[in-house]
Amino acid sequence: MPKRVTSLGGIFFKCNDPAAIRNWYNTHLGLNTDQYGTTFEWRHADAPDKKGFSVWSTFPADTKYFEPSGKEFMINLRVENLEWLLGELKKEGIAQIGEMQVYEYGKFAHILDPEGNKIELWESNDEEFGKMVGDATTK
Repeated sequence: MPKRVTSLGGIFFKCNDPAAIRNWYNTHLGLNTDQYGTTFEWRHADAPDKKGFSVWSTFPADTKYFEPSGKEFMINLRVENLEWLLGELKKEGIAQIGEMQVYEYGKFAHILDPEGNKIELWESNDEEFGKMVGDATTK
């Protein structure tokens, strides 16, 4: 049976001035930010030669991407087998929000927790994601 969640995939939050916030984190905390945020590279504990990535990103305060949640943030969790997990969650009465999205760098789907926090589930294709971000921008 696949693991459900394997690690933190990312933290996304709304802000009034995303560029200014990214600059603040760059200047004061050393995050190597770009227009999307930053990426942290790490190694898989059970396969140290395999890279993994987590993302930190700012969104405009009026983004619709976090809907139907009214919260100011969204958590991205990495999963091992998204289609299997969505099936298990459905059996447990947890509804998927929208359709699963598939890209070269991974599969994405969304659910809500009991308090209305939107959770993005990500089955990452780390090799392709690493190419996309030029490997990690923050180490």
